Amino acid sequence: MAGGSKSSQKQSKNASNNKQVDSQIVPIPTPSDENQNNNVPIVSSFNDRIRPLLDAVDKLRHLNVAAKEGIQLPTIVVVGDQSSGKSSVLESLAGISLPRGQGICTRVPLIMRLHHHPAATPELYLEYTADGSAKKVTTDESSVANAINSATEEIAGGGKGISNNPLTLVVRKNGVPDLTMVDLPGITRVPVHGQPEDIYEQVTATIMEYINPEESIILNVLSATVDFSTCESIRMSQKVDKTGDRTLAVVTKVDKSPEGLLEKVAADDVGIGLGYVCVRNRIGEETYEEARIAEAQLFGTHPLLSKIDKSIVGVRNLFIPRCLPEIVKKINEKLSSNIAELNRMPKTMTSVGEAVTTFMGIVGSAKESLRKLIIRGEFNEYPDENQMHCTARLVEMLEKFSAQLRDAPENDHKSNFLVDEIRVLEEYKGIRLPDFLSQSAFLTMLNRKVKGISGIPVGFIEEVWGYIESVVLSVVMKRCEDHQQLQFSIRRACHNLIEKLRDRSANWVLEVLQMEELTDYTCSPDYMSEWNSLMAERPGFLNSARSHSSVSIVGFGTVLIVESVRKSLVLEQAYDLKMRIATYWKVVQRRLVDSMALHVQLSLRNLVEKELEKGIVEELMGRHGGAIEKMLEESPFVAAKKEKLSGSIKLLRESKDVLAAIMDRIASSSH
Repeated sequence: MAGGSKSSQKQSKNASNNKQVDSQIVPIPTPSDENQNNNVPIVSSFNDRIRPLLDAVDKLRHLNVAAKEGIQLPTIVVVGDQSSGKSSVLESLAGISLPRGQGICTRVPLIMRLHHHPAATPELYLEYTADGSAKKVTTDESSVANAINSATEEIAGGGKGISNNPLTLVVRKNGVPDLTMVDLPGITRVPVHGQPEDIYEQVTATIMEYINPEESIILNVLSATVDFSTCESIRMSQKVDKTGDRTLAVVTKVDKSPEGLLEKVAADDVGIGLGYVCVRNRIGEETYEEARIAEAQLFGTHPLLSKIDKSIVGVRNLFIPRCLPEIVKKINEKLSSNIAELNRMPKTMTSVGEAVTTFMGIVGSAKESLRKLIIRGEFNEYPDENQMHCTARLVEMLEKFSAQLRDAPENDHKSNFLVDEIRVLEEYKGIRLPDFLSQSAFLTMLNRKVKGISGIPVGFIEEVWGYIESVVLSVVMKRCEDHQQLQFSIRRACHNLIEKLRDRSANWVLEVLQMEELTDYTCSPDYMSEWNSLMAERPGFLNSARSHSSVSIVGFGTVLIVESVRKSLVLEQAYDLKMRIATYWKVVQRRLVDSMALHVQLSLRNLVEKELEKGIVEELMGRHGGAIEKMLEESPFVAAKKEKLSGSIKLLRESKDVLAAIMDRIASSSH
């Protein structure tokens, strides 16, 4: 038999009624062992090889680290081909009778929770859900098999079908190991009478659901009578555990096929990473005591089985390298994260000075973030939040503003060509020399155009400051998210500040528009060169306009000439006025875009460097005076969060200490 402990070896050497075969020690039960299961090979192997893991997991379960911290703990899942002896293996562990027979005995996932219980009388009960209601059925050792069968019929029906709705058996008994195992339906490919046609697919789906999670330890039960490589359970476990790091094999029915068993487990052609445990299960009506004696004699005296060496069967604690370090890693990650989060939480204020210092720190931190976002165009704090990439968003708004100016109706110089110009010129007739262009007529035309687009720059300013307010509030609220009482006041202060700056910008825009309405001036040389170029087209235009209904003009394309325009006495002046307005309007548009860009840049720099800190401090200090410390008082939400984090850190540290102690024990016992 495989996996005897060091203590059992020592006892074997000192007891005359124990027998040593090669280097494998197989204890023969004595009368004092009658109420103990630790001489059963599979139990002995668990106690010797898996005990450290179980101790650690059991303590972590008591700490409730899985529910409280989401640290998944290992679950031992028993799989095997139909009639491989799975239930018999579980019987050996629990020391109780389970349903046995031909075909599928286990038709639902059977979760066995074993607990060592010092009381003389074992305690057994079933828990399951059937017909939509939760049920608990108390039973005893003599009736447990029938109770399981009855519960299975309630869950899966009276036929031979299966269900993935689990049945839990709790066993509190003296001598059993503290562990939880899941027994799954045996694998069968060919349905028998009474079984559904897709029985294989149903069983496979149920098994895969339980063995797929990384935290599942697969206990693969193999019959010594078959070729391991052909076992369906091996194929399935290899699919989810390619390296075999979380698979342990239990070889049953060794008495029926001892030939070549030593070679099979030594070769390990199927990659069982956690090793093998060879057992002889209870046969027929044998008592557990009779079965233990027969098993011990078999492994102690059989010419072939007695040669199975522990060093060949498996290495002690092979569960540990895979399972415990992974749990330790998850605990360390969660612990580090919680400590970092707790350190980021605000400290409790003990004086007005501390409160003011904290308040100014919040404002200063927000100011630095806004300096990066708005002025320098750095957004490393918000790499994936595009709305916080301010410089890029502001350029988009400016480009949109420029496009709106270009697309405004005031840029349409072809519709009703010269009609408006002629009408204005006729209204401004005076007693003066002919061909004299009135500046008043020019300003009237310009005034109409400026008024027509005045809503665009005003809307642009509204959009810019609306966006900036959202950015400022986002940054500032993030800096004081742990001070809920401060948030309302500081939000109002920021809103009032942005409102003031928005009004200031709106007034500036109105002044700019008023200047454009009342004054016609530019020093740009482009104006004169473009106007002269258009005026060079005038003689040809006049000749064509007198006799044609359409004329082509460079820079304008083909324009329609209505009858009233052809006959107008001020046609020459109207052409001049049109070309001056068209040329100057381009200057106005460029000037508006440039001045808006410069104004926004200056205003935002002033906001960050001068206005923000001053505005918030004046608003809060002026209105609330010495009440800053009250605003920074720890809220119930923050206090509860701190308490939760502190509790979590304490629990994780306790869990870490548990695992460290277990792993130290493993390390020392391996030398």
